[in-house]
Amino acid sequence: MPPTPLRALAAGLVLTSCTVGPDFETPDLKLPGRWKQQGASDSRKPIPDTWWTLFRDSELNGLVDRALAGNQELAGALARVQSARALSQIERAGWLPQLGILNTASFERLSAKSVGANLPSGASLPNLERDRYRLFLDLNYELDLWGRVRRGVEGARAREQARTDLVDAQRLVVAAEVARHHFLTSSLEAQARILKETVALRQEALDLQNSRFQGGLANEMDVARARTEFELTRADLVAIERQRGSLEHALAVLCGEPPAGFKKSANGRLPAPPKIPAGLPSTVLQRRPDIRAAEQELHAANAAIGVAMANFFPSFRLVGTSGLESVGSEDFLQGRAKTANLGPQVILPIFQGGRLLGGLRGARANHEEALAAYKQTVLTALREVEDALLDARTFERQREAVATAVAAAQETAKLARLRYDRGLSNYFEVVDAERVVLAARLSLAQLDGQRLVAAVQMLRALGGGW
Repeated sequence: MPPTPLRALAAGLVLTSCTVGPDFETPDLKLPGRWKQQGASDSRKPIPDTWWTLFRDSELNGLVDRALAGNQELAGALARVQSARALSQIERAGWLPQLGILNTASFERLSAKSVGANLPSGASLPNLERDRYRLFLDLNYELDLWGRVRRGVEGARAREQARTDLVDAQRLVVAAEVARHHFLTSSLEAQARILKETVALRQEALDLQNSRFQGGLANEMDVARARTEFELTRADLVAIERQRGSLEHALAVLCGEPPAGFKKSANGRLPAPPKIPAGLPSTVLQRRPDIRAAEQELHAANAAIGVAMANFFPSFRLVGTSGLESVGSEDFLQGRAKTANLGPQVILPIFQGGRLLGGLRGARANHEEALAAYKQTVLTALREVEDALLDARTFERQREAVATAVAAAQETAKLARLRYDRGLSNYFEVVDAERVVLAARLSLAQLDGQRLVAAVQMLRALGGGW
C-alpha cells in the first residue's frame, strides 16, 4: 500500500484532470429541402435491407447472395474492420496500469583498479566476482490528466466505426454492381434474341431474292442488298454475344468465382423497374454508409488534435518496482531480499525543436482535409441521387417515344413490302424500312435495360437499406 501522501497526490491529480482539444460536432451543412428534379417522391417509406428483391428477379437474388458471400474486395473490407478493432484495443490499453515481470540472473566482475582506489592503503581486495539475481514486478501507469489517452481512444473508436461503415458501403457497391451487370446482360440477351429473329428473316429474304433473280423477277443489285443486310445483322449478333460474354466474366469476378466455371442463364427477361421513394435530401446523410464513414474519419481527425495538444502538457506517471534482489542465490528467497520503490514521475516538455508544434499543425491540417473530404462525399451523394432521378424520368419518356417509333417503323416496313410486291417501288425501300425497324427494336431493348440500371443507381445513391 503506498504511503498516504502519495495516495493523496494521485487522487488530486485525477480530480483535477481535464480533456484538452475540441469536442467533435457533426458539420451543419445547408442541404436543400427537396430534390431539383421534379417528380421525386418525398415518401419516407424505408428501403428494405435486401433492396434487390424489389425487382422480383429470382436469378438476381441468387447472384447477389453469391457475391456477398464470395466477393474478395468485401472480404478485404471485413479484414480491415478486424484490424481497426485491434488498434482500438491497443489504444484502450493506455487506460490501464501496465504490469510486467523482470527476471534476470547475471554474473558481475568488478574492476580491481576501481575498487582498490577506494580502499585504505594495504587493505586486501574483496571478492570481485559475484552472481546477481533479480525478480521484479514493474508498474507503469499514466494519469491521463489532459485527455491524451482519452482522445486517442476516441479517435481509434471513430476509425473502427469508419471501417465498419465502409464494409456496408462495399456491400452496397457489390450488390449494385451485380444488379447492374445482370440487367445489362439481360438487355443484351434481349437484343440478341431480336437479332437472331432478324437474321432468320434476312435469310428468308436472301433466299427469296435469289429465287426471284433465277426466275428473272429481280436483278443482281437486289440480291446484293439482301446479302449485305444478312451479313451485317450476323455481325451485329456476334458483337452482342461478345459484350454479353465480357459482362458474364465480370459477374463471375464479382461473385468471387473463376469465369471458366461461371454460367448465367440466357432468358433475356427484363422486369419492370420498381417504384423507389427518394425521400428528402437530409435522409441521405443517415442512409449513405460512405457519408457515415467520412463523418467518422472527420471525428478521428478531430480527436487527433486533442492528442497533439495534450503533448504540450506535463505527463504524470505512477512508476514502481517490487520484488526480490540478492547477490548470490543462497538468500534470494528470504525476506531480506525484498525490495520495492513506488512514486510519481513527471515529464515536462521544455524544448522539442518545434516537434510538438509541427504535430499540432499537422493534426489541424489533417482535420481540414477530412472536413473537405466529408463535404465532397455529401455533394457527390446529392449529385448521384439527382442524376438517378433524372435518368429514371428521362428514360421513361424516351422509352415511350421509341415504343411509338417501333410501331410506326413496323407499319412503314409492311407498306414498303406491299409496294415492292406490287412493283410500285424498288427493293431498296424495303431494306431501308426493315433496317429502321431493327434499330428501333434494339433501341427499345437497350432502354429497358437502362431503366433498370437507373433504378439500381437510384437505390445505390440513396444508400440501399443499410
